[in-house]
Amino acid sequence: MHRGFFGLLALGLTFAVPAAAADNLKITGDETVVTIETDDGVVDITRQKTEAALIGGVLQPMVPVPGVTPVGELEVLDALKTKSAKVVDMRTLEWRTKSTIPGSIHIPYTEVAMRLNELGCSGSQGAWDCANADKMIAFCNGPACPQSPTAIKAMAREGYPPEKIFYYRGGMQDWVVLGLTVAEDMF
Repeated sequence: MHRGFFGLLALGLTFAVPAAAADNLKITGDETVVTIETDDGVVDITRQKTEAALIGGVLQPMVPVPGVTPVGELEVLDALKTKSAKVVDMRTLEWRTKSTIPGSIHIPYTEVAMRLNELGCSGSQGAWDCANADKMIAFCNGPACPQSPTAIKAMAREGYPPEKIFYYRGGMQDWVVLGLTVAEDMF
């Protein structure tokens, strides 16, 4: 039988309440608490650092730029297997060397606007022709990491077609939590 949140409350199960608001991670911007009204009263939703969280950051949208398609692990695996899209680690070198998705290429988010030629565009920064742009999957550290969303925005601003950009928002955090193979010391 399926028991929802309120069914669990009826069973007497409780949920941990954060010790202090100062311990809360940001959800968006400066927001550390989202207060909602439920049938059973007010609930404060907070975010706490866990063993699985790679970074604090703030939660990122599923679609950082209109036209970009969010994808999950199965789509990333298919792209790696079939070479139907380039899987691009958009994190800094420090993060990539710790661990990355095997078969991914590295274009740091701070350099992507200068390196679109590696994704099928011709020209140079400020004057890219992306008519023949490759399909690509961007990832970084996970749902609270701004690196790939920042890169995606820069790519779109430079003329990269958003419909050729796929965003693996789960990134390394979800990849590792799911127990998928990682590569280390990749440059």
